[in-house]
Amino acid sequence: MNKLYPIRYYDKKEDIPFQLYYDNGYRGVMFDIDNTLVPHNCPIDDKTKEFINHLKEIGFSICLISNNSEERVKLFAEPLGVSYTYKAWKPSRKGYQEGMKTLGTDTGNTLFVGDQIYTDIWGANRANVYSILLDPINPKEEIQIILKRIPEKYIKWRYRKIKKLGKNEYDALDRL
Repeated sequence: MNKLYPIRYYDKKEDIPFQLYYDNGYRGVMFDIDNTLVPHNCPIDDKTKEFINHLKEIGFSICLISNNSEERVKLFAEPLGVSYTYKAWKPSRKGYQEGMKTLGTDTGNTLFVGDQIYTDIWGANRANVYSILLDPINPKEEIQIILKRIPEKYIKWRYRKIKKLGKNEYDALDRL
């Protein structure tokens, strides 16, 4: 069960204290795309471009890690000017390892951000990457994802109970 818990859990990507992570030695961020950066199957938008550009200004290298086809991931990554790994077979370690190799980072200085426990978080934890879980942007999803969200609610509840805290109620030193 512990491999299903994220290291950190935030409501949305804008809540993540990226500057604090950078100041503490993190240099690469790997992101899931659908329902992490944009709603499921949506194209890239200006808000996401601004968000990624802000992370680059801080100094982060960015890689997208997706189980989608190259066509979907490449169309998303190219306008952002970021690297990507497609058909990552999350929760396999392979996609995360490829992402870190592309970024020139390792498990000690890389973050992974995603919205699904059984693919994104489990895979990041299996690859020993710092895992950050977000709530999905939009509840409209494919049926196989909707079905996974049911047990995910229990895991999120247990995570918060174990932490004995609300989602964002820990001090800055505990965030790392």
